[in-house]
Amino acid sequence: MTESCTETPHGGARVPPRVSVAAVHKSFGTGNSARRVLDGIDVECRAGEFVAVVGPSGCGKSTLLSLIAGLDTPDDGAVSVDGHPATAGGAAYMPQRDLLFPWRTILDNAALALEVRGSSRRDAREQARALFPVFGLEGFESARPGQLSGGMRQRAALLRTVVQNRPVLLLDEPFGALDSLTRSEMHAWLQSVWQRHNWTTVMITHDVREALFLADRVVVLSARPARVQRVVTVDLGRPRTLDVLTDPRFADLERSLLGELHGATLSPPRATRIE
Repeated sequence: MTESCTETPHGGARVPPRVSVAAVHKSFGTGNSARRVLDGIDVECRAGEFVAVVGPSGCGKSTLLSLIAGLDTPDDGAVSVDGHPATAGGAAYMPQRDLLFPWRTILDNAALALEVRGSSRRDAREQARALFPVFGLEGFESARPGQLSGGMRQRAALLRTVVQNRPVLLLDEPFGALDSLTRSEMHAWLQSVWQRHNWTTVMITHDVREALFLADRVVVLSARPARVQRVVTVDLGRPRTLDVLTDPRFADLERSLLGELHGATLSPPRATRIE
């Protein structure tokens, strides 16, 4: 199934997709031991859009993100960012764990990606330091990761990701290890900075409520080998507050997605769509 994304997320001029995943197949292993993971995935994401991807455990969500990040290549099909084949460094990628180095300060952790790309330590630190107020980390530049709360560590990891100034932000279950209260706070914070910076974002999550709270659209993958089973447009307006959780439309979407996920776990994949 192909989900066309030719308009801006909130209306406006028709534009080509910023991220395109077209008829992508991916397997691991060879011969009789080959394990098919992705089976003809079609997904597009337009500039400034927030897309969440959900699916049964082990269905290939992280594999899909790795392909968009250019860290792996499909067996068949094409993955592109801004019309060019996806390559490492073409998108800013934040893995599931924050992976902050405990011996480096938060500022030095945030500047690391820029240093790896060839910036001087001084320039990298200056660029990273400028974002500390935006990420609620001002005053913690000299702290070590072990001195920060879980939410602050995630903000530091996200700062390290976005300071690379890439057109696409890829998040692989960024809040999965946080408690529910901290996660809710991070949802509100991420929504605010995403709207401010107009990032094009693709997020993997196992949490349907998180997906509906943050995303413009939710892509539902079937069980492995994964196909796009459903694409849901989340037309709930922005900014979203906790009040949206009591909106009957939110509850209807949540029930529908949960039912779809349970069906995906138990049944062969099918291609459907709701708006």
